[in-house]
Amino acid sequence: MAKNILLVEDEPALAEAIMLNLRLEGYSATLKTNGTDAIEYIFNNQNKIELIILDVMIPEKDGLEVSYLIRKRGLKTPILFLSARNSTFDKIQGLKAGGNDYLGKPFDLEEFLLRVQILTAIPVATEEQLEDLQFGRNKINFKNFVGTNYNGDEISFTKKEMTILNIFAAQPNVVVKRENIAASFSSQENFNVRSIDNAIVKFRKFFNDKGEKKEHFLSIRGVGYMFKPESADT
Repeated sequence: MAKNILLVEDEPALAEAIMLNLRLEGYSATLKTNGTDAIEYIFNNQNKIELIILDVMIPEKDGLEVSYLIRKRGLKTPILFLSARNSTFDKIQGLKAGGNDYLGKPFDLEEFLLRVQILTAIPVATEEQLEDLQFGRNKINFKNFVGTNYNGDEISFTKKEMTILNIFAAQPNVVVKRENIAASFSSQENFNVRSIDNAIVKFRKFFNDKGEKKEHFLSIRGVGYMFKPESADT
């Protein structure tokens, strides 16, 4: 199924070129030309958009305000900023507003499409997607942020930890890159690759059945992690 991308761009020629190339790459793309229409479309289709490509200098509501409103709403859809403002300060402002990436204009098409490919690979997970997950003799209650292990012990998880668990639960037996997990969080959340590694240590310590020497959270060297519900021998 084609991945859905929203492009918010008010330059007609550039918007036409971007839309054409996105569709040639197999994406389903929708265009909005101002911030007000973009916000309305995003809020009405929040579970259907997998990437927002957002120009900073757009009419009515600028890109930074649009991004801020998206994150304030609690949406984690990846955002790629496009802008002729290329200074370090401008890029920092974009990331602080909730952007996942920032690309200056004019840009190389191949680089742009690669960034789109990376960002659309990010699992957009929310804690409401699941209520319970059973794996081995372990259980996770996503609604209450509680895990129960093979001994019947309970542990509470933070919202960020539950988001990571939800990403794994949505992709069992699939290698998930560290940077893709990190990119699921906005820059405002102060989350990085080291935070993911620390969370994995916590998950392993609690869920892995040491008596049976079973491993549910596998490290894939130099890439990321894989969640195996059925567990693997260590």
